[in-house]
Amino acid sequence: MRRIILFALALLFVSILGCDKLESLGIGIKPKASTKASAVKEMPYSGTLIAKVNTVPVTLEDLNEDIGNYNEMVGDKPGQKIDSRDKKIEYLKSELVRRALLYQDALDRGLDKKPDVARLIEKTKMDLVVLELLKDETDKITVTSQEIEDYYNKYKDEMKEPEERRIREITVNTEQEARDILIQLLQGSDFATLAKERSKAPSAKDGGDLGFIKQGVKSSQFDAVAFSDALESGKVSNIFKSPDGYCIIKLEEKRGGKAKSLSEKWDDIKRGLTFLKQKAKIDDLVGKLSREAKIEIYEDKIR
Repeated sequence: MRRIILFALALLFVSILGCDKLESLGIGIKPKASTKASAVKEMPYSGTLIAKVNTVPVTLEDLNEDIGNYNEMVGDKPGQKIDSRDKKIEYLKSELVRRALLYQDALDRGLDKKPDVARLIEKTKMDLVVLELLKDETDKITVTSQEIEDYYNKYKDEMKEPEERRIREITVNTEQEARDILIQLLQGSDFATLAKERSKAPSAKDGGDLGFIKQGVKSSQFDAVAFSDALESGKVSNIFKSPDGYCIIKLEEKRGGKAKSLSEKWDDIKRGLTFLKQKAKIDDLVGKLSREAKIEIYEDKIR
């Protein structure tokens, strides 16, 4: 890791020098032809060739991809983005050409043959090839409109927006206290006023107002009453026992709880079903390969 960091710092140092100083180091607009045979074989390429460093081609597609990554990294810093033809040419000379030169020199020195580097190269190659295999296996997977509709109809109740209810509460220590308060409420007393005067809950200072809450915020006993279909907006519940004491609640209003339309959920369902099909396809392939392979796992050596 330390070598990688030092290498990155070295590249950054060369970048900071700029094109003018790079030319003084022999990396200019028209680099001289190499006088030694490089270990790098002639590399194939596809796309629009915009530079060639000995045997290493650089394409317009390579340049644009590199610049895209660079611009994403610098973000919105003023003057940092590469957004003109001149800046692209400067980046080509100071970065891609330099990188190709360093790459060739590294191969000439046989650095790719070092055991730790060779292992890392093989691991990277394995990852890239596996990704390409996964793409090859799953590219042709499709999800039909009928499958999306069937999934929606089966699970639309589970795709509802979470319902929230604005609740006021009064909590007291004894059932008799709760009865007295309920009688006053039924006679027309103001819920918020009684909550401030009589409730022992922390919400008393706000007139018992809990704001909009979802199920699971309070106890299961509380939810059973507060989210009951029988409790209508503007109505007061009967007395019920909760872990906090004897409670009475008032439902102020409801929001949410509606099922989203098929068109709203279409893309989400399609992505989900596509992923499930891709996973099943890969699982089948891995299962087949596993049955045909000789796999040895030495669990006793795992520490």
